[in-house]
Amino acid sequence: MAGLYIHIPFCSKRCLYCDFFSNTEMGLYKDEYLHALLKEMEMRKGYLEGEALETIYLGGGTPSQLDDADLRRIFDTIYHLFEVKEDAEITLEANPDDMTTEYVSALKALPVNRISMGIQSFDDADLRFLNRRHTRKQAIEAVGICRENGYENISIDLIYGLPGQTPEQWEENLREAIKLDVPHLSAYHLTYEEGTPIYRMKEEGRILPVEEDVSVALFDILIDRLTDAGYMHYEISNFAKPGRLSRHNSSYWTGKRYLGVGPSAHSYNLESRQWNVSSLAHYIYGLRFSAPDYEIETLNIHNKYNDYILTKLRTCRGVSLSSIKTIFGEAKYAYFLKQANQFILNGMLSRTDDKVALTRKGLFISDGIISDLLWVNFYTKQGV
Repeated sequence: MAGLYIHIPFCSKRCLYCDFFSNTEMGLYKDEYLHALLKEMEMRKGYLEGEALETIYLGGGTPSQLDDADLRRIFDTIYHLFEVKEDAEITLEANPDDMTTEYVSALKALPVNRISMGIQSFDDADLRFLNRRHTRKQAIEAVGICRENGYENISIDLIYGLPGQTPEQWEENLREAIKLDVPHLSAYHLTYEEGTPIYRMKEEGRILPVEEDVSVALFDILIDRLTDAGYMHYEISNFAKPGRLSRHNSSYWTGKRYLGVGPSAHSYNLESRQWNVSSLAHYIYGLRFSAPDYEIETLNIHNKYNDYILTKLRTCRGVSLSSIKTIFGEAKYAYFLKQANQFILNGMLSRTDDKVALTRKGLFISDGIISDLLWVNFYTKQGV
């Protein structure tokens, strides 16, 4: 089974922290973008080699900026070009202030069966700082409107580690989230990506990132409060009630094929990775002349090993030692064990029979640990 990701690049305004590709001029580009998007799907329908779609994910940007007629055009094309499983998970990312009774009611006439809402914070001061366009009240009401219209499969996003944020403030955010009792929650530490307004503010000294010990405390609180509330911590940033894991995101971590359409969207077919140009104008221009603008990377055994480590170690299941040996060979198996041993000894990784996984101690610094397990480091250390 495979997945389809559709990038909707439009936002009404940019958030302070966001480095995803987006455009604030939907009125100028929407029709041309939709024409190009549907054309790309038609041209690339063979990419998944006939596999049925198990998941469809409309991300962004802000997909809820499109009206129901726009979304219907997209879904009509999907169902015409692809086989879609009857129980497919079909997710729409949304901003809380877009989720009016009228809009959500219209969504129910479409195949969308899961809502992923970018709430980010239940503190109005945080929301103003992040340049979000909704309020705490609107966020809570939006979840209620979704439920009133029959949506139970709801996910919300939160951000922590904001400048000056205290453990007490984060606790209050989580109390609000837990009261909503949504089945899925994603929580991400604020990052300062180069090119974003918040990065410039940091570089200019106008804001100070939280100290590392505070970040660790916030992460610990996140895990404790959500696991106490019955959520499973199944991936570094993701928590779900039993049976409510995100099937689409899980497909990225379990190595399934997926097709990504739209500007900046990524695709993976087990043998190569492909990504579209991060420019709306170039994307539209390329499709106008039947020549999608993209880059491609063919994967060798080293890339595939690194992908395996990167994706599997993000999950609670960890990596299988026997799979490393069988799929990637003795040399990489020995290399992984050698590199992992230091982290097992200091309690950052655990080893149980065939499984190696991040411990709670290792989760917060997972990027550094995973980096040391990648095959590229072998070449670097050998001076190759």
